[in-house]
Amino acid sequence: MEYSFEKLIAWQESRTLVKEIYVILKDFPRFEQYALCDQIRRAVISISSNIAEGNAKQSHKEKIHFFEIAFGSLMEVCCQIILAKDLEYITPNKYEQIKIRIGKVNKLLSGLKTSLENK
Repeated sequence: MEYSFEKLIAWQESRTLVKEIYVILKDFPRFEQYALCDQIRRAVISISSNIAEGNAKQSHKEKIHFFEIAFGSLMEVCCQIILAKDLEYITPNKYEQIKIRIGKVNKLLSGLKTSLENK
Protein backbone atom coordinates (compact mmCIF):
# COMPACT_ATOMS: atom_id res chain seq x y z
CA MET A 1 0.00 0.00 0.00
CA GLU A 2 1.26 3.43 -0.91
CA TYR A 3 0.15 6.58 0.87
CA SER A 4 -0.55 9.76 -1.06
CA PHE A 5 2.36 11.68 0.52
CA GLU A 6 4.78 9.14 -0.98
CA LYS A 7 3.83 10.40 -4.44
CA LEU A 8 4.82 13.99 -3.60
CA ILE A 9 8.13 14.91 -5.20
CA ALA A 10 8.75 17.30 -2.28
CA TRP A 11 8.54 14.36 0.12
CA GLN A 12 10.76 12.19 -2.10
CA GLU A 13 13.41 14.92 -2.33
CA SER A 14 13.26 15.57 1.42
CA ARG A 15 13.79 11.85 1.99
CA THR A 16 16.90 11.99 -0.21
CA LEU A 17 18.08 14.99 1.81
CA VAL A 18 17.76 12.93 5.00
CA LYS A 19 19.95 10.20 3.54
CA GLU A 20 22.58 12.70 2.35
CA ILE A 21 22.66 14.44 5.72
CA TYR A 22 23.04 11.16 7.61
CA VAL A 23 26.02 10.23 5.43
CA ILE A 24 27.86 13.49 6.11
CA LEU A 25 27.12 13.39 9.84
CA LYS A 26 29.18 10.21 10.13
CA ASP A 27 32.29 12.32 9.55
CA PHE A 28 31.55 14.98 12.16
CA PRO A 29 33.77 15.07 15.26
CA ARG A 30 32.70 12.67 17.97
CA PHE A 31 32.04 15.50 20.45
CA GLU A 32 29.38 16.90 18.09
CA GLN A 33 27.33 13.68 18.05
CA TYR A 34 25.06 14.88 20.86
CA ALA A 35 25.03 18.55 19.93
CA LEU A 36 25.03 19.79 16.36
CA CYS A 37 24.49 16.31 14.85
CA ASP A 38 21.38 15.65 16.93
CA GLN A 39 19.99 19.07 16.09
CA ILE A 40 20.54 18.54 12.36
CA ARG A 41 19.00 15.05 12.51
CA ARG A 42 15.86 16.30 14.25
CA ALA A 43 15.45 19.19 11.82
CA VAL A 44 16.00 17.16 8.65
CA ILE A 45 13.60 14.41 9.76
CA SER A 46 11.02 17.07 10.59
CA ILE A 47 10.91 18.17 6.94
CA SER A 48 9.64 14.91 5.47
CA SER A 49 7.50 14.18 8.53
CA ASN A 50 5.65 17.49 8.26
CA ILE A 51 5.14 17.08 4.53
CA ALA A 52 3.56 13.67 5.18
CA GLU A 53 1.45 14.91 8.08
CA GLY A 54 0.34 18.02 6.23
CA ASN A 55 -0.65 16.05 3.18
CA ALA A 56 -2.97 13.96 5.36
CA LYS A 57 -4.90 17.00 6.58
CA GLN A 58 -8.29 17.77 5.07
CA SER A 59 -8.28 21.55 4.86
CA HIS A 60 -5.95 23.60 2.69
CA LYS A 61 -5.22 25.85 5.66
CA GLU A 62 -4.00 22.89 7.74
CA LYS A 63 -1.93 21.52 4.87
CA ILE A 64 -0.28 24.91 4.35
CA HIS A 65 0.48 25.13 8.08
CA PHE A 66 2.41 21.84 8.04
CA PHE A 67 4.20 22.73 4.80
CA GLU A 68 5.29 25.98 6.49
CA ILE A 69 6.64 24.00 9.45
CA ALA A 70 8.55 21.80 6.99
CA PHE A 71 9.98 24.95 5.39
CA GLY A 72 11.09 26.23 8.80
CA SER A 73 12.88 22.95 9.48
CA LEU A 74 14.48 23.14 6.03
CA MET A 75 15.85 26.60 6.85
CA GLU A 76 17.12 25.27 10.18
CA VAL A 77 19.03 22.53 8.33
CA CYS A 78 20.38 25.12 5.90
CA CYS A 79 21.69 27.25 8.77
CA GLN A 80 23.25 24.26 10.50
CA ILE A 81 24.96 23.10 7.32
CA ILE A 82 26.41 26.58 6.87
CA LEU A 83 27.76 26.38 10.43
CA ALA A 84 29.18 22.91 9.74
CA LYS A 85 30.99 24.31 6.70
CA ASP A 86 32.30 27.24 8.76
CA LEU A 87 33.59 24.77 11.36
CA GLU A 88 35.16 22.71 8.54
CA TYR A 89 33.13 19.61 9.37
CA ILE A 90 32.10 19.31 5.73
CA THR A 91 33.97 20.11 2.54
CA PRO A 92 32.94 23.04 0.35
CA ASN A 93 31.95 20.54 -2.36
CA LYS A 94 29.67 18.55 -0.02
CA TYR A 95 28.23 21.83 1.24
CA GLU A 96 27.33 22.86 -2.32
CA GLN A 97 25.70 19.48 -2.99
CA ILE A 98 23.55 19.77 0.13
CA LYS A 99 22.61 23.37 -0.69
CA ILE A 100 21.42 22.27 -4.12
CA ARG A 101 19.19 19.61 -2.53
CA ILE A 102 17.89 22.16 -0.01
CA GLY A 103 17.08 24.48 -2.91
CA LYS A 104 15.12 21.73 -4.68
CA VAL A 105 13.09 20.93 -1.57
CA ASN A 106 12.51 24.66 -1.01
CA LYS A 107 11.08 25.13 -4.53
CA LEU A 108 8.89 22.05 -4.24
CA LEU A 109 7.51 23.10 -0.84
CA SER A 110 6.84 26.57 -2.19
CA GLY A 111 4.99 25.04 -5.13
CA LEU A 112 2.84 22.90 -2.84
CA LYS A 113 1.95 25.90 -0.72
CA THR A 114 1.21 28.13 -3.72
CA SER A 115 -1.00 25.51 -5.37
CA LEU A 116 -3.09 25.26 -2.18
CA GLU A 117 -3.31 29.03 -1.75
CA ASN A 118 -4.65 29.35 -5.29
CA LYS A 119 -7.49 26.88 -4.71
